[in-house]
Amino acid sequence: MFTMINNEEFIIRLQKVIDFYGESASSFAEKIGVQRSSISHILSGRNKPSLDFVLKVLHSYPEVELYWLMNGKGEFPATEKQKIVQPEIKTIETITQSPSPTSNSSEKKINRIVIFYDDGTFEDFVK
Repeated sequence: MFTMINNEEFIIRLQKVIDFYGESASSFAEKIGVQRSSISHILSGRNKPSLDFVLKVLHSYPEVELYWLMNGKGEFPATEKQKIVQPEIKTIETITQSPSPTSNSSEKKINRIVIFYDDGTFEDFVK
């Protein structure tokens, strides 16, 4: 089920992140690479955060978990188990798929499989 982000609650969570790291709005803006006015406008409720803004927060502060920041589910700071880390790329043996009976094309081979889990993590398997 898709739910809209509650902007007031997002602001509270963003302020919690800023306070947790002992940042001012200005230093936080500098660290994530946005203008100071962007932080001010989001914290005042004038503007809603963009996807780019959220991604910059997550990139600069790995202890901030996406689902917690967006909808309050999870913990902050994220526990080791919750952190989304770049998975190692694993190699798999070539898996072939037989062509359909109506197809005259040659045998197809799978080059990559990506599995997405409901906790936001994923695994990437490359041939």
